[in-house]
Amino acid sequence: MTITHAGPHVAAPPPPTESAIVTSGLSKRFRGGQLAVDGLGLTVSRGSVYGFLGPNGSGKTTTIRMLLGLVTPTSGTYSVLGHPLPVALRQVGALIEGPAFYPYLSGEANLRRFDAADPSSDPRTVRLRVGAALERVGLSAAAGKRYRAYSLGMRQRLAIAATLLGPRELLVLDEPTNGLDPQGTREVRTLIKDIAADGTTVFVSSHLLAEVEQMCTHVGVMRTGRLVAEGTLADLRSGVASTLRVETTDAAEAVRVLAGLGLTASFADGEVTADLPEDAPPPERICAALVHAGVPVRSFGVVRPSLEDVFVGLTGEGFDVSA
Repeated sequence: MTITHAGPHVAAPPPPTESAIVTSGLSKRFRGGQLAVDGLGLTVSRGSVYGFLGPNGSGKTTTIRMLLGLVTPTSGTYSVLGHPLPVALRQVGALIEGPAFYPYLSGEANLRRFDAADPSSDPRTVRLRVGAALERVGLSAAAGKRYRAYSLGMRQRLAIAATLLGPRELLVLDEPTNGLDPQGTREVRTLIKDIAADGTTVFVSSHLLAEVEQMCTHVGVMRTGRLVAEGTLADLRSGVASTLRVETTDAAEAVRVLAGLGLTASFADGEVTADLPEDAPPPERICAALVHAGVPVRSFGVVRPSLEDVFVGLTGEGFDVSA
């Protein structure tokens, strides 16, 4: 479902604010008692690519539906672009649960029909706006091709084009790479980064850690309806120690040297590993100490924590890291 918001009842675009999205105590309990979102408080800074993460069923899509006015919260407050709904929605484009277009029409014809459904759009500029949107997502050459002949990646890019028929301050994408092959995934990832580089805030929900790690500047982690962490990627990684890995034929001596530097090490199959806390000696000093002690070092490296390491530490469970 592709969503844009505009209409004669919508006020003029709101003035810029520091945050694109702010929620406080946002909750949703469905009939039957299911608590899908529980006291959510998040802040999405303008200009960021915010990865909204969590396993399936963690409350991501319900949160997005509340932010777009598609689901009424049970409690709590939120604002979009500094205003309550529906004031700001004219500047918001959204893609939820995949695109829906006419298969027998071309990409360009589909966008024209989509644009015609917006009562605030100007029919005199539709050709210019549709052409610009197609060019923006790299589909100008395929504008006349029927939608049913599009690849999955092209279909997803066309859906994003539909959200860009007018100027948008915020783009909300729910699982934009879900089900795509590697090529389609790369296409959509690159497009999202390019859109953000032009100044649009992008709020992207996903359960694919590898994708988020490559395109997002900030992340929020959901688990069973609650936000368990939020911040920049660097902030979240700072809470998980890096790992020192040394390959050597004298593991026992390497462990002894590392212990003298205040590091607790272990070894298996000729590889010595040790966590590196923030106050650990710099890697070059550690390597020099090993060599000075006569330890034969075949390889030496420091492995920074991955996004998966961070999230397993936060939630105690794994995420889908495939792309």
